Amino acid sequence: MGERYIPEIDGILRRHMIRVPKEIETASGIRIFGKLIRSIVFTTDVAIIRNCNANAVIAVYPFTPQPIISHSIITCSDVPVFCGVGGGTTTGHRVVNLAEHAEYQGAVGVVLNAPTSNDTIMFLKECIDIPIVITIVSEKTDIKKRLESGVSILNVSAASKTPELVRNIRKEFPNVPIMATGGPTPDSILETIEAGANAITYTPPSTSDIFKSLMNKYRSEH
Repeated sequence: MGERYIPEIDGILRRHMIRVPKEIETASGIRIFGKLIRSIVFTTDVAIIRNCNANAVIAVYPFTPQPIISHSIITCSDVPVFCGVGGGTTTGHRVVNLAEHAEYQGAVGVVLNAPTSNDTIMFLKECIDIPIVITIVSEKTDIKKRLESGVSILNVSAASKTPELVRNIRKEFPNVPIMATGGPTPDSILETIEAGANAITYTPPSTSDIFKSLMNKYRSEH
């Protein structure tokens, strides 16, 4: 049986949008609260979130998490949002407070940084009812301990070593949900999926890069 035809409808004004690489559609996806998620856009830019066809958003940023930021992103997003709640510089009860706030605002999951202690994860698991996602950056991480502590999903982000790390994790834990960075090319995305990733996080071009190409187009036309 051939590939099913999927009707597609675009508006005239909203046709200009960011589309995630089609290769991500080959991933199995992770079903969370009934919603199947294959593509996850990595951004906190609300304009990109509103103009991207990804299945979900991962809102992690290099500053201490602030409830007003997660609230703004969840409010503007029309797809599920995974909110970063710290675990590195931000620790202890503050992580739990941020996670509870994210859940109350409607986040589909919370993302913890790689240095987060297992004790914090265990405490957090008792307080919230949405998935806990832990970022994995190295093969040195004790995955078994992470899962025993209450982690639901692994977020593998190891640059060029991501496919290898995903493959090693998948060998030992055949059923654990894994999201992973797909890399910059279709081939790297497919390699990561074939290694065992269920969902792919995609880093979109910045608004400045998009503006640059758009302004060049305007200049050539006038």
